[in-house]
Amino acid sequence: MTFPLYIAKRYILSNSKNNAINIINRIASMGIIVGAMALFVVLSVFSGLKVFSLSFTNDIDPDLKISSILGKSFLVSPSQEEQINKIDGIASYSKIIEERVLFVFEDKQVVTYLKGVDPTFSKVNDIKKTLYNGQWFEPDTYQVVVGYGIAQKFSMGLLDFNKQLEVLVPKPGRGAITNPAQAFNKTDVFPVGIYAISEDLDSKYVFADLGLAQELLEYKTNQISGIEIKEKKDADEAAIIEKLQTIFNNKITIKNRAQLNEALYKMLNTENIAVYLIFTLVIVVALFNLIGALIMMILDKKGNLKTLFNLGTEIKDLRKIFLLQGTLLSVFGGVIGLLLGIAIVLLQQHFQLVMITPTLAYPVVFTLENVLIVMGTIVTLGFIASLIASSRVSKKLLD
Repeated sequence: MTFPLYIAKRYILSNSKNNAINIINRIASMGIIVGAMALFVVLSVFSGLKVFSLSFTNDIDPDLKISSILGKSFLVSPSQEEQINKIDGIASYSKIIEERVLFVFEDKQVVTYLKGVDPTFSKVNDIKKTLYNGQWFEPDTYQVVVGYGIAQKFSMGLLDFNKQLEVLVPKPGRGAITNPAQAFNKTDVFPVGIYAISEDLDSKYVFADLGLAQELLEYKTNQISGIEIKEKKDADEAAIIEKLQTIFNNKITIKNRAQLNEALYKMLNTENIAVYLIFTLVIVVALFNLIGALIMMILDKKGNLKTLFNLGTEIKDLRKIFLLQGTLLSVFGGVIGLLLGIAIVLLQQHFQLVMITPTLAYPVVFTLENVLIVMGTIVTLGFIASLIASSRVSKKLLD
């Protein structure tokens, strides 16, 4: 391998007597450099868009969420809570109740989720940073925090005691009720805060105290619909899930953040794969230049190859010369393209050169994973292209 590598490096560093071949080599090298740079920048942009898109749900979704597999709600005992507190890897947890209910404000109605949460909810989800106006509700009160979308639909302000927001929840149980007014538990609540995350989430939840939700749904004091958990940094998620299943006798289902937003994650991953395949196809087209350049080099060096063959060099070693030459060109071109791509990404991160809006820069994320993907793609495709071109070296050609 040393001899073919030595000749391959000489061919890369030296210019051909034929100026057209030198131009073709430069075009092939530029194609690899630009392809690597473009692929890395695009992958970094889509990584940034993925992080940006998920940042909205991360503000409201926990690391883990427990729900019952036997119904809408389940009971949690003090001993079970004590065992949860002892699990290594859990930073905090919050008991919650989620139920679709009817909200009425003056002559307008909206059906959405009432989410009752306990005082530790803000430790699990950084929801308070999303407050657009007002404040978070006080525990053991009839105060609520509504989304910006709901506030707009109702044309509702905060702390307006002359106009009351009414919540109606169907009474549990069976049997016909002759008077529709008796079919609902209802109470007046008082908006004290408005949160703003995204268009969809701003119309999804009305946050209230856990006790208020239990009162409306006629739940027991230890009856809830779920537990949301925040993990410690570098926690073993699988071990936490296994211990939680043991505590609740495998009568619960546990979902992590990706599983809670399965459709969103699937869409973002599909887009990322599609863009990668499109730009990989562009690189494949660019590598046709490499194949052409190597074939032209083989024809240009035909006399040298014949001399080496007559001196005893085997055909497979002659092929290795151009295989190594093409692979080295791919490696060097990929490295240069990556360095340029990394420079562009870091400049965008620090100086915000491209803006979506006057206040929002185009999101990009530098990751080692993207570096390895680009380098692996360039080297693999470059090796295949070089293998195709080097196969042109044969005894028939030399004869």
